[in-house]
Amino acid sequence: MASILRVNTLTDASSNNSTPMATVNQGTAKAWTHFQGTSTAALINSFNMASLTDTAAGRFTLNFTSNFGDASYAGSMMTGNDGTTSVGRSQMIDATPTTSAFAIRGVSSNGDADSLTDDTNMLATLHGDSA
Repeated sequence: MASILRVNTLTDASSNNSTPMATVNQGTAKAWTHFQGTSTAALINSFNMASLTDTAAGRFTLNFTSNFGDASYAGSMMTGNDGTTSVGRSQMIDATPTTSAFAIRGVSSNGDADSLTDDTNMLATLHGDSA
């Protein structure tokens, strides 16, 4: 049988540090992933990610298990290779976010030329309202 704990505020044992439940709800990541972009792209570990679609070299779409309430969520992304190169890497939004998916692009910076690239370790965390 499932239980429900209903509280308005969480506080420490001395009641000095309180946090409203709305802050807890709004401050938690609603989706995150660590995925492999090389070879056969695959989710390594994730929360609220139904699947990963490899759409082209350096381009991926992350499909959510549970949609966001709207497409104005925020995210942070990191990428890294296997440690064998000193070429800089970054990730960026590849298309306008939707409530059900997030498109991501991996970019390798090598001198003056930027190119799309698949990396061994690609990570994203997304915050926003659940549907």
